[in-house]
Amino acid sequence: MTTSPSPPAPSSSRSIGASGSSLPQWRLWLSTLNWRRDPGYEERKIQHEQRMKQLRNETEQLRQENKRLAELESRMDALLRNADSCSQTPPGTGSS
Repeated sequence: MTTSPSPPAPSSSRSIGASGSSLPQWRLWLSTLNWRRDPGYEERKIQHEQRMKQLRNETEQLRQENKRLAELESRMDALLRNADSCSQTPPGTGSS
């Protein structure tokens, strides 16, 4: 009876080669996809930051405008109350 050699036991580590053996698994996976960074990412990021700054400025302008309008409305209300109190005739002084 002849015995054939048994196949080698599977290794728990993958044979990747000398250049890729030190890379984490996810980096190896990305390299298989030939992954590249989005070339427009930085430009869009800068545009986004500029837009956010513009929105903050516009928001602050709106707050200041609302405050100014509230002050004007308060003054108008005070003037109207003053005008109403001056235009009312005191009781008993009306002509009969």
